[in-house]
Amino acid sequence: MPKRLIILALALIVLFGGIFGWKYYSGMKMAAVMSAPPPPAVIAAVAVRRDTWQPSLAAVGSLVASQGVFVANETAGQVKEIHFESGQQVTAGALLLQLDDEVDRAELAGLIAAQRLAELTYERAARLIKDKSVSRSDYDQAKTGLDAANALVASQQAGIRKKAIRAPFAGQLGIRQVDLGQYLAPGSEIVSLQALDPLYADYSLPERELGELSVGQAVEVSVQAYPGKTFAGRISAISPRIETGTRSVRIRATLENPDQQLRPGMFAMVRTLQPERSGVMTLPERAITYNPYGNAVFVIENKDGQLTALRRQVETGLVRDGRIEILSGLVDGEQVVSAGHNKLRNGQAVKIDNSVELNGQVGE
Repeated sequence: MPKRLIILALALIVLFGGIFGWKYYSGMKMAAVMSAPPPPAVIAAVAVRRDTWQPSLAAVGSLVASQGVFVANETAGQVKEIHFESGQQVTAGALLLQLDDEVDRAELAGLIAAQRLAELTYERAARLIKDKSVSRSDYDQAKTGLDAANALVASQQAGIRKKAIRAPFAGQLGIRQVDLGQYLAPGSEIVSLQALDPLYADYSLPERELGELSVGQAVEVSVQAYPGKTFAGRISAISPRIETGTRSVRIRATLENPDQQLRPGMFAMVRTLQPERSGVMTLPERAITYNPYGNAVFVIENKDGQLTALRRQVETGLVRDGRIEILSGLVDGEQVVSAGHNKLRNGQAVKIDNSVELNGQVGE
């Protein structure tokens, strides 16, 4: 019996010794793996470069027709003729609509007859006054009668002309708002008329930018209807007063619109161009790590043949076309991480591979 217990004890010692020995061996291997430096992180890199940059002042605004009205009638009447189609291009003075003027023309004929009689009466009095065959008062009465008749004829002719509705300027018509036979009260809207070339872009900038603005300054306008396309123009007017509610200044730019792609009422992004600046140090905007305590980049340094990424604070400026201005913290030609920096830590070894896509971005 004691012999069996001894054998059992030896077997347990061997068994547990093997288990603990294996655990110790595995722990040593794990520690060795953990203590080994991690493999270099694969990143994309880009060099700091100097560009010629055209800074601008960005704003939002609206496009406005150089001339735009709702054509309306001055006098009441029934629509007799319509001489236009919706959307038609018209010239200045083109006849758009004719109101019924039959009664007015009949009245004009009577007034013209009375005018002719007044002329004859005046001519007779003018001949007789020379021989003193009529009194001066009769002559004056005849002259006054002629003047009154002329005025009545001119007034009636003006009223008839007002029943012929004409385009006040050249432009494009909108959608017709009236029909044949419809009775129109004075001031009824007939059709919209817009002059589309040129157009105005009206927008505002903060009052602190007033010193950077001048009439004739170039602007670029973009609209949602034509992504990626810009339309050139120039500032044509700057408001002489500052809006007290917003502390901003109103600006109007004039845009050529020969193809009539732009339309009044469009929402517009307006960039007011400033003088070009050369030697501006820039990086792709995605290379910047934004933090509450400041912006930073990972600068790539070569230490004994090993590339290392070191975090460095930078001061940034304007952003334009996906690139950001570097005011301080870097020098021309330094390489920084442009993609893959989200997984980096300060001082980590890196490997540059600009051909590999990293998080949807690649290096330049």
